[in-house]
Amino acid sequence: MKKILIFQTAFLGDLILTSPLIKSVKKSFPESEVSLIVRKGFESVFKGFPYVSEIIPYNKKKILEFSKILKGKNFDLVISPHRSHRTSLVLFLSGVKRRIGFNTSGFSFLYTDRVKYRQGKGIHEVDRNLDLLLPLKDEFSIVIDREPELPISDIESKSVLEKFNLKKGYITLAPGSVWKTKMWLPEYYGDVARYFLGKGKTVVLVGSKGDIEACQKVHEIAEKRTINLCGKTTLREFFSVIRESELLISNDSSPVHVATSFKIPVVAIFGATVPEFGFYPYRNGVVAEVENLYCRPCGIHGGKKCPEGHFRCMRDLKPEIVIEKAKFFSN
Repeated sequence: MKKILIFQTAFLGDLILTSPLIKSVKKSFPESEVSLIVRKGFESVFKGFPYVSEIIPYNKKKILEFSKILKGKNFDLVISPHRSHRTSLVLFLSGVKRRIGFNTSGFSFLYTDRVKYRQGKGIHEVDRNLDLLLPLKDEFSIVIDREPELPISDIESKSVLEKFNLKKGYITLAPGSVWKTKMWLPEYYGDVARYFLGKGKTVVLVGSKGDIEACQKVHEIAEKRTINLCGKTTLREFFSVIRESELLISNDSSPVHVATSFKIPVVAIFGATVPEFGFYPYRNGVVAEVENLYCRPCGIHGGKKCPEGHFRCMRDLKPEIVIEKAKFFSN
């Protein structure tokens, strides 16, 4: 195997949880060049990652042209954790002789090797992705590295702390999400912020520009005493802020997996979704959820509003429950 391609153009959290697969591929085929295709805008996530030779942004609007580009690179093998119809088609058209994907992928028949997509209690996305190496085990010596990782150095993190005038030991809150039903109530986050502020802790809010409204509400409820960095950081600065935290409290979203990559303790809040989907903290974390609620889960990603109209999965998860779980990690 001289040239290997990994295709993951899903959301940020999914991409981060692909890092063990990337590392395992490179360690199994150390002489090979490993290329990675990512969603446009995520090129910086694995910048400087020693296990990747090339990062290629995906152009999903020009499937034929993109397939031709891949065909010209003469890959020997492609491994795809991404399960869309479009992905299967692009990889088939790229002419890569061996294509490994999940059996639940759209147009899965276009893969040469199909791996069972496992789901259930105790099955994490990290392990699910590593299953994609199973078809290779009889032919090659496969090395498995299960540790999520992001390539942020001490120097890079230090410069971010200096830029935002932060000192290590703060609590980071990530109140946002692309999916509204995955968002714990801003007023509850505000209560958590006030609790830690009352303990003399610095509280930092993080998120993308789409999370600004939620973070601003938390900031105001906390009497504007938090450091609100929402929408003010680059992607890698966002990583660094979490890297230097004492603790992260976040919805079921990408910040959880950023924290996991740096061994930062995390309290992950689940509402519309459930840990059984495989996106709970892989290590150093606990889950906060309302258990045995009849309507959970209501979707694989969540949704824009509660289908039942009561939003009990989040409303019934009171701040004191999350605070109690957070106390275990915070000094």
